[in-house]
Amino acid sequence: MDSISITIASDVAINEPNGNIFLVGMMGAGKTTIGRLLAHFLGKTFYDSDREIQKRTGVGIPLIFEIEGEAGFRKRETEMLSELVKMENIVLATGGGAVLSMENRKMLKHRGTVIYLRAAVDDLWRRTRQDKNRPLLRTPDPRRKLTELYMQRDPLYRETAHIVVESGKRSARNLAQLLAQQLACSGLGSKNG
Repeated sequence: MDSISITIASDVAINEPNGNIFLVGMMGAGKTTIGRLLAHFLGKTFYDSDREIQKRTGVGIPLIFEIEGEAGFRKRETEMLSELVKMENIVLATGGGAVLSMENRKMLKHRGTVIYLRAAVDDLWRRTRQDKNRPLLRTPDPRRKLTELYMQRDPLYRETAHIVVESGKRSARNLAQLLAQQLACSGLGSKNG
């Protein structure tokens, strides 16, 4: 099967001047993996907002959550996003909760093309259940928590995204290649449209 399910919003900026592509979606949706590949295929520079926060602070995300709580982490996330969205010709993988802030949603939507990598909760669970670096899943019932997060965030991802991609079961490389082709054909894959 060579097609992917892509929904493009009517307000997508086909001639986005800075050439930025921002990936949003749940933890485990593949934002980092697909983002790296997409950046490679499109000749863009890849950034991951969580990794940039870790570089800046010198500690992992779980420790930031432990010391500062989620509110402290979200403040750092907004500060980092405000720097990253000003860059040009990048692919940015955002943290799963970046869309919780209206400020972040507006920044992302107006500074680049936002792609929501959407995956079923069962797929997200399969990809994240062994990952110890997911502080929000450190609960007695992490599967239930993941479902709750999905129900809370899915409408926010959809509100923010110019493009929704149903990732399904296809490989990250295949999905990134097909997405790069679709973006190039629509004029969204290059800096100058």
